[in-house]
Amino acid sequence: MGEEAVLDSSVLCLFDVDGTLTAARQRVTPDMAGLLKRLGSRVRIGVVGGSDLDKIKEQLGDDVIQSLDYVFAENGLVALRNGEPLPVQSIEAHMGEEFLQEFTNFCLDYMAKIKLPKKRGTFIEFRKGMLNVSPIGRSCTQDERVEFSEFDKTERIREKFVSVLREEFKGKGLSFSIGGEISFDVFPDGWDKRYCLGIVEKDNFSTVHFFGNQTKPGGNDHEIYSDLRTIGHEVSCPEDTRKLCQQLFF
Repeated sequence: MGEEAVLDSSVLCLFDVDGTLTAARQRVTPDMAGLLKRLGSRVRIGVVGGSDLDKIKEQLGDDVIQSLDYVFAENGLVALRNGEPLPVQSIEAHMGEEFLQEFTNFCLDYMAKIKLPKKRGTFIEFRKGMLNVSPIGRSCTQDERVEFSEFDKTERIREKFVSVLREEFKGKGLSFSIGGEISFDVFPDGWDKRYCLGIVEKDNFSTVHFFGNQTKPGGNDHEIYSDLRTIGHEVSCPEDTRKLCQQLFF
């Protein structure tokens, strides 16, 4: 459609990253990058991912990052508004070193007993707002990542692991979410992707759309997708996101 774009500053579109804007841990395609820039001339836009800021920047690239109104890394615990960093929260300060070590030691002991097709390195990644736990290890190759993902679909390695942790640390104020292909996130209750909504609320948007692919219960998009403050859109892949945005905004 021929377009003289008119910016509606009262509408915000928030996008998950992995599986929504990009393939898991892959770079954004030029087509998707172009869509985001065009969309940014019509509504405010932001991304909210569980990964740290460096990984999100690596996937989306500087051009896309600079065009966004908001970048929420680690569910919003690390945030940029119009390129300016907002105050950072810390899981270490919130939970204390003693408890973090107890939890970490339990995870490492559990993972030592799991038999997988491959094991690599970086089994627990310490982030500002969460711990990311990966039974195969985050230093696996792309092929090993796919292999584990297929194995996990039948053996439910991550699902069983989370179930054990929920029982072992019941009442300790922890939440768990399974996202992506090789890991799951652990964070204090309330520090899921809804955390970013408390930040954007201050900017008084009339409508907040959220697009994500892990929207079922237990997925890391579920809470924000089903929150009453958002209009949730479930997508299955970046192409699905592109088509849906085209229908809704162009």
